[in-house]
Amino acid sequence: MSTSIANTLTEQLREAILSGAFVPNSKIRLEELSASYGVSMSPIREALLRLSGEGFVVSEAQRGFRVADATPKNLEEVTALRAHLEPFALRLAIGNGDQKWEENLVVTFHRLTRIEEKEGYVPFLDEWEKTHRDFHLALLSGCGMPMLIQFCSMLHDQSDRYRRLFLKQRPPQRNVAHEHASIIQAVIARDADKACDLLLDHIRTTGSTVETFMSEAAGQP
Repeated sequence: MSTSIANTLTEQLREAILSGAFVPNSKIRLEELSASYGVSMSPIREALLRLSGEGFVVSEAQRGFRVADATPKNLEEVTALRAHLEPFALRLAIGNGDQKWEENLVVTFHRLTRIEEKEGYVPFLDEWEKTHRDFHLALLSGCGMPMLIQFCSMLHDQSDRYRRLFLKQRPPQRNVAHEHASIIQAVIARDADKACDLLLDHIRTTGSTVETFMSEAAGQP
């Protein structure tokens, strides 16, 4: 089996789950995936096992795979973990990050800003989603702890899945671009306390906003 095929397939299936193309808690039919992507069963299974390790897919003994459900309890856990780990990683990055880290962060933020300044811009477009993810991970990349970055990356993807599932059809409720700008200004100033507080507020606000819309979608008061 080609590792590159499995890698590509993993990315494609992850994006399909993040975007909501695969409905939460739905059964995954390997034969359909094999036909749709034009690959054999082997890389399909490998990709699904990888996504199972990331929490996007559930492997059921003798029953195959299904898309992980999207529940308020899971979102609460994801938000709590992000709130602990990302400010911790950012504080390390501000203390340890060199000029190259800072320059990469500024460039990534500039790319995100350019997208948001385009005429007719709306969130959730593929270009914005990718650059938004790059920006958040660039903030943390100077922490010097690869495992921590990996954990934060997985949690960020989990959080983004909820945001995209439940906020995509709703107009922006807040100025996210301003929040990003405030964070990076504090980071460049090497003001760790302010930057971490702003990032924490950013994470918690996103979590609480999604929770509110999840409750509304479920018909809860």
